Amino acid sequence: MKVLITNDDGIYSKGIYALYKSISAIADVVVVAPLKEQSAVGHAITVHYPLRMHEVSRKGKFFGYAVEGTPADCVKLAFDDVLTVKPDLVISGINHGANLASNVIYSGTVSAATEGAMLGAKSMAVSLASQEYKNFEPAADFAAYFAKFLHNMNNFQTDLIFNINVPPLDKEEIKGWKFTKQGKTRFHDAFEKRLDPRGNTYFWLKGEKFVYCRSDECDDFLLEKGYISVTPIKYDLTDYELYEQLKKIKEVDKWE
Repeated sequence: MKVLITNDDGIYSKGIYALYKSISAIADVVVVAPLKEQSAVGHAITVHYPLRMHEVSRKGKFFGYAVEGTPADCVKLAFDDVLTVKPDLVISGINHGANLASNVIYSGTVSAATEGAMLGAKSMAVSLASQEYKNFEPAADFAAYFAKFLHNMNNFQTDLIFNINVPPLDKEEIKGWKFTKQGKTRFHDAFEKRLDPRGNTYFWLKGEKFVYCRSDECDDFLLEKGYISVTPIKYDLTDYELYEQLKKIKEVDKWE
């Protein structure tokens, strides 16, 4: 199995190194990741500046390629220039912090996996659902397990995307894993107005989290109960149910 690893926390993050160690034990791995943290950039790509790529070593050995760009840039560049064949799997992570519910739209981690699927590879995004918890090993172990599980899913199309969130617990404390749907958690955002030392105004984003889905089917709620959530997602944003309803209302293609 050939695997491309990327992330949005940057190539020097602890999460990507834990993922690299676990996946290298079961597959041939290539790492192409942002040089610097690119959290919450979504599916942005670089179009007005050149992309520069550098070889990176960690712990005295070649580790991978750092790109001065976004997570989606990394995947595009890897497919076009670094890889000699299309990978069997693209894995983005391990993100330090959850990517759940509406946050999926903003996530560079999920967008990197989405780019992999758009280029025809099975893909997964892996996140450790805490900013404070430092033990990436349970998430890395599950990533390796699910990578093998996904690689063997031969009866499905190749452009699959799975968004995985692992609770901040030791392995023996995690209750298991389940397939879920995208939850309804939202942040009620607000901007705190502040003054810098020179008296200039600036704004700092803050917000309060609200969980609207209280069902084991939802990623956010199940995660709170100590389970790993695995959510199949897709990049086609068409509302097909509404599309069929609208077709019945208006079939003609002219307007006055």
